[in-house]
Amino acid sequence: MGGSSADGEQPGRQSGNALRFDSFVREQRQSLLVFLRRRVASEEDAQDIAQESLVRLIRYREHAPESWNSLLYRIAINALNDRARRAQSQHQHDHISLDEHAHGLVSNDQEHVQRIANQQELARLQQALLGLPSRCREIYLLNRIEGMSYPEIAKHCGISVKAVEKNISRALALLRKKLGDKGQAA
Repeated sequence: MGGSSADGEQPGRQSGNALRFDSFVREQRQSLLVFLRRRVASEEDAQDIAQESLVRLIRYREHAPESWNSLLYRIAINALNDRARRAQSQHQHDHISLDEHAHGLVSNDQEHVQRIANQQELARLQQALLGLPSRCREIYLLNRIEGMSYPEIAKHCGISVKAVEKNISRALALLRKKLGDKGQAA
């Protein structure tokens, strides 16, 4: 396949892309950790999922650099969901019959009830976010999670501020619709 000039040029491009990818990973690690800390119980879990997500992202390093950010967060959300499924399946064997032990288990702990409600709401929101078009989701997450302003997002994505506004509006409308379909208030 290769003539010597093509072979000589390809490593240079890979090396430039590799440097850009390494830089991207270093720049995004802290933001990813902030994102994950809001979604897991411990710092150790956030660190583990961040590391796993960054390792999984390596497979996509040859994709366009503009797609890395949305890919990284999609991978992180998938890793969160995978971890939740594993935890749920591992605890099925720990079932205790409430009929036999119910007398000692009654609790009116509102914090627990609220925590469960928050976890369920977060799961619905994650599913709704995953259902957004990728560009729309990326722009929404840059604004809402990363705290970037519309002009910063426009510069980061190479689009106009008006395009950012339209994507945010679209994301909000789709999220309201998706969450509303499941009985959520918009």
